[in-house]
Amino acid sequence: MPSLQPSPGQQTSGLTSAQVQNQIQAGLVNTPPDSPTKSVKKIVLENLFSFFNIIFFIIAGFLIAVGSWGELIFLLVVGANTAIGIIQELHAKKKLDNLSLLSAPKAHVVRDGTVISVYTAELVQDDLVILSAGNQIPADAMVVSGSVQVNESLITGESDEISKGVGSELLSGSFVVSGKCYAVLTKVGADSYASKLTNEAKKSKKSHLPGMMRSLNRLLIGIGILIVPIGGMLFYRQTSLLGLAVKEGVETTAAAVIGMIPEGLYLMVSLALAASVLRLATKNTLVQDLKCTETLARVDVLCVDKTGTITQPEMVYQGIRPLTTQMEEAALEKHLSDFVSNMSPDNETMQALQKDLLSDTARKALQVLGFSSETKYSAVAYSPEECYVLGAPEFILGRDGYAPYRALAEESMADGSRVLLFASCRPGPNGRGIADPVPLAFVLLNNPVRENAKETFAYFHEQGVTVKVISGDNPVTVASAAKEAGIEGADRYIDASTLATYEEIEDACEEYNVFGRVRPNQKKMLIQALQSKKHTVAMTGDGVNDVLALKEADCSVAMASGSDVAAQISDLVLMNSDFSSMPAVVAEGRRVINNIERAASLYLVKNIFSLILAVLSITAVFSYPLTPSQLTLMSLLAIGIPSLILALEPNESLVTGKFLQNAIMRALPVALTDLFIIIFVLLFQQAFQMSNEEISTITALLVTIVGFFMVWKVAKPLNKLHLGMMAGLIAALLLIVLLIPRLFSLSPLSFGGGLVLTVFILLIPSVVWLLTKALEGLDLFLRRISQHRKPIASSAQTQHK
Repeated sequence: MPSLQPSPGQQTSGLTSAQVQNQIQAGLVNTPPDSPTKSVKKIVLENLFSFFNIIFFIIAGFLIAVGSWGELIFLLVVGANTAIGIIQELHAKKKLDNLSLLSAPKAHVVRDGTVISVYTAELVQDDLVILSAGNQIPADAMVVSGSVQVNESLITGESDEISKGVGSELLSGSFVVSGKCYAVLTKVGADSYASKLTNEAKKSKKSHLPGMMRSLNRLLIGIGILIVPIGGMLFYRQTSLLGLAVKEGVETTAAAVIGMIPEGLYLMVSLALAASVLRLATKNTLVQDLKCTETLARVDVLCVDKTGTITQPEMVYQGIRPLTTQMEEAALEKHLSDFVSNMSPDNETMQALQKDLLSDTARKALQVLGFSSETKYSAVAYSPEECYVLGAPEFILGRDGYAPYRALAEESMADGSRVLLFASCRPGPNGRGIADPVPLAFVLLNNPVRENAKETFAYFHEQGVTVKVISGDNPVTVASAAKEAGIEGADRYIDASTLATYEEIEDACEEYNVFGRVRPNQKKMLIQALQSKKHTVAMTGDGVNDVLALKEADCSVAMASGSDVAAQISDLVLMNSDFSSMPAVVAEGRRVINNIERAASLYLVKNIFSLILAVLSITAVFSYPLTPSQLTLMSLLAIGIPSLILALEPNESLVTGKFLQNAIMRALPVALTDLFIIIFVLLFQQAFQMSNEEISTITALLVTIVGFFMVWKVAKPLNKLHLGMMAGLIAALLLIVLLIPRLFSLSPLSFGGGLVLTVFILLIPSVVWLLTKALEGLDLFLRRISQHRKPIASSAQTQHK
């Protein structure tokens, strides 16, 4: 590939070093509006003064005020959670900042008469930059030499390619499809068009949180609203109506409020996602949008391009097959050499051709038309009477013109070769496009399938993920490569140029697995059509022709070696540009989401029964039976430790359903068991005149043991690690009861208290089983009613029409 040098016709040598320094001092630097990660100060403050930490501090203040120092043990858990959160986020920040630096976009700029490469954030106003195919325009600019085809869809929504010549304005955020130009930056940083759009969007739109985090936010807002009135009413009830001392009232109210707060849940989810990002970073995968970790776990359709994904990114020129007797093969190849020597090496095809055919003695063209994914050809003109075109045979000749040559072309495509048509032509009407093409030769390129492609696609098939190949290449070539790579349904292919409407694309999206001759806008529509069929779609790509589809996909994955714009707009970037990394990436997404979901149900058990118990304590005649330190015992042994262990396990099952709904349905039977057990223990107190301290101890031990049943339930299928964990938790509880009971406000039990405890421990498995079956039956009943109503509603609508 020839080195970049300033154009001979360029009148400027760019800024001098002194001028660059002046611009920097004046603040005219292309600084992005935001850092990719939070600042250290923001991380510390957000973790330390989270909404629920503030509530914990207030509760601690009340407990200190009444002298309940022994109940402050919960602050140790709060402090540990906060410290772990800060350390993990700082560690993640360091790793991601380093990885972001490696993937940060660069630009070629002329300074002091020399072409150098700098990060786009280091560009200054009036810099002279060189833009070519695949580059995202880093700041507003004006073309001073050359011409390019630009796509502004990322900022305007319009996907048409626009020609930009000398004097034309280039908007930051748009990207170059073909051609090459020199441009002077006119507006940089916050003054650029893309930055102003970004700032406006931030004013009108909240940040896009992952679905789990959105669900948790709603849960936390609901709990936050309930805590104050329930806490106030409970304190009043305990002290004024039940006659408890202020100290006891504060302790029981504090316990109820602490029980309602999922203090570790939000942190656990945040840490698990951050840890997932770190693990992906060790696999050379940069996560640019946190929500994609969850989306990956739900992906059931993966759309891939052929080149660079199924096949190696590099192509190899194999030669030509003459289609005319008017010219010798050597003369045809000389014309082809002249053609490729006039083109910019801005795509894999042209780079492969130039590697063998580039010539220093080639004729200079008067006009060059770069390759476009819309037209699927490039062209040169040496004079108005002598023009040549290279590209997709069907697009150059039209369907009827291609028919006589189809069999010969498909004979070469059968082994996966890419077949291009080299033809002479005339300029099209009004100088647009081409006219009257005369076929001269087929140009053959080999694009070998990746060595590990079969294993990679076999993994997705085993995991229930359907692979769709979407390529601009001929469908026969694409299907051949897909079949060699072992992609399921590779024999079901279609030429997308025959799909004229969105409705036709929607009908074809599930019937076919291989789509050839797909235009960039059709790729986007294919993604939309699959999403309309309730699929969660991931898209991989590396070129400018993939950008629209990447932007539309639920999760977009780019190769770092591809175009700048593809990497910058994608959720994930494979830094090693190796598609075989994808199974590990998808497995990580599934692992973290599945484990978060089951661990979340452990937290919700405590929150659900504490909320209902607090409400019952307000309306009934009994005091809240637990203290803050006793709930800390349950949180530590039945929630915190097991959730940490379970969150680290491998789990590659496809994630379905809604996160919070799934977690609540898992937690509800056990939470109701806790409630059932506590109510009956309180009834025993009334019947046998047992002391509050003894009942409180029995209740604390029972809810902890019920928590162990929940751990056993979510840990299925059991393995040696799970059995070891269960044995360790039971041993830890026994040691606490024997050695340090006062630390968790556990008092000695009488013989009668011991019998009550034993009876209810034996009841726990039966109650959990009965409530689980009852809720499963209720859920099934409601589903059947819902399914029965749908046909009736549909029938009614039909009759109405």
